[in-house]
Amino acid sequence: MTSASPRILVIDDEAQIRRFLDIGLRAEGYEVFLAANAADGLALAVTQSPDLVILDIGLPDREGHDVLAELRQWTQVPVMMLTVRDAESEKVRALDGGANDYVTKPFGIQELMARLRVLLRSRPGEPATQQRYDDGHLVIDLARREVHLEGTLLSLTRKEYAVLAMLLHHAGRVVTQQQVLRELWGPTHVQDTHYLRIVLGKLRQKLGDDATTPRWLKTEPGVGYRFLGVG
Repeated sequence: MTSASPRILVIDDEAQIRRFLDIGLRAEGYEVFLAANAADGLALAVTQSPDLVILDIGLPDREGHDVLAELRQWTQVPVMMLTVRDAESEKVRALDGGANDYVTKPFGIQELMARLRVLLRSRPGEPATQQRYDDGHLVIDLARREVHLEGTLLSLTRKEYAVLAMLLHHAGRVVTQQQVLRELWGPTHVQDTHYLRIVLGKLRQKLGDDATTPRWLKTEPGVGYRFLGVG
């Protein structure tokens, strides 16, 4: 283990989950800190300066939402929420509260590791995204404000481009419908989700992206959207 290894703090009251994540994360080369409750987790967050926090919502002494709110008072460290609560309202609440991603229990370790790597690539102090995305098929040039598909320049409306650029900026992470609407339409339009559905539908048509088997734009039902092309 080197000092450059990313430091991961796991706050979860289930001993089996802590042990499972400890083994899996250490096998990937991460340095791991474990806490079984909110008080110990917050203390470790202060003393160990983790690069990422995996936070359970259902903790014995405090709600994970409350822990997230306290963390966000002094740090922008990436936070991945773990929850057995699969209600859309819980996910939206976590993301709007400042979480960077969420994983529903039970979860697959490979998916969790992939999401974790995305969050670590966009740590505070590092650029969240490059000015140019190119996977050999889709090219998004943020500096030129141009999008090419298979070498052909796409004609996007201002809103279509803005939505695509915003999702790319948060590549790999869920962006809630309310976040997109608030930033691109304004705070008075956060409930106008039909605007966003129309724009996403037209954008998918122009990209040739199937919503059922997405290549770039994935819908998280009732919650928001995720740009899948992360490198």
